[in-house]
Amino acid sequence: MKLKIGKRFVGDGEPCFIVAEAGVNHNGSLKLAKKLIDAAAKAGADAVKFQSFRADKLVLKKTPKAGYQKRTTGKKGTQYQMLKRLELSEKEQRALAKYAKIKKIIFFSTPYDLESVELLKSLRVPAYKVASADIVNIPLIERITKTKKPVIMSTGMATLGEVKHAIGTVRSAGNNKIILMHCISEYPPEIKDSNLRVMQTLKRNFGTVVGYSDNSAGLITPLAAVALGAKVIEKHFTLSRRMKGPDHFASLEPDEFKQMVEEIRTVESALGTEKKILTKAEKRNKRVMRRGIYAAVKIKKGTRVKIGMLAFMRPESSLKSSDYKKVVGKKVTKDIKTGQELKLSYFKA
Repeated sequence: MKLKIGKRFVGDGEPCFIVAEAGVNHNGSLKLAKKLIDAAAKAGADAVKFQSFRADKLVLKKTPKAGYQKRTTGKKGTQYQMLKRLELSEKEQRALAKYAKIKKIIFFSTPYDLESVELLKSLRVPAYKVASADIVNIPLIERITKTKKPVIMSTGMATLGEVKHAIGTVRSAGNNKIILMHCISEYPPEIKDSNLRVMQTLKRNFGTVVGYSDNSAGLITPLAAVALGAKVIEKHFTLSRRMKGPDHFASLEPDEFKQMVEEIRTVESALGTEKKILTKAEKRNKRVMRRGIYAAVKIKKGTRVKIGMLAFMRPESSLKSSDYKKVVGKKVTKDIKTGQELKLSYFKA
């Protein structure tokens, strides 16, 4: 299965679609957000993704911070206060979409409210992301589905039943352009909790393109995910993990992100195809590494050959070692020296 995001095909037989998740690592600054677009494009990402929300529509003012948010931004303040500082205005998001186009990188975003869906629709984004936290937010999914654009859906914290419900919501509106993203909603999760084989379960159960939204530290899990069939990799990135903010510490810096892109392409190259073919090097090496059939002893004309008279030696000859039954039990028509290559023409029944 494959679908199209912008001008890029995503899915079976296509290169992995790599998303630089800028998220809120702009810290509410348009200038910093543009630098993230610059870094994503330079690193070789296919797309850069932000988050579109209004704190007033997302969280109650007294909602406490999540545990990881307390670790990264301090215990003081509420989740509302933190998110309010990270909002991007409509004008700023329009500027980012325009800037990404100049930089020739796909721009899209995760809307967290209905108004943000409308904004992104006006920006003509080529796809929409549904965050793990909103996989059960059916009114939001219904509105996104009506855009008829591809829906990239993260499945962190979700049961298969909840994934089925969300998928059904999209498909019931006639939209089958779905990418399911395996995700562990912890920042960062322990490697042992990654459970990457779930991608195969998602693909088998729901018949969609699958990918991996990675919150882990380092490069091991996204590379392993690609090897297991992920056609989309989404990874948080930042200009510096030393910056203040909820997600910087679980993000890759630009050089690291570039390394991930390069190594994903290397993994894809190594995966090849399902066809068993000989490489040019193997064809060259086969002659000198495989064995032919040679005389282990002197063999006089008229002798009926026994297997003990044969030596299976490199290099390969006109009679391969697997051809020995063609000569065992037959008489030779000429005297043969020790070590001489045997040919089928030397024998008669």
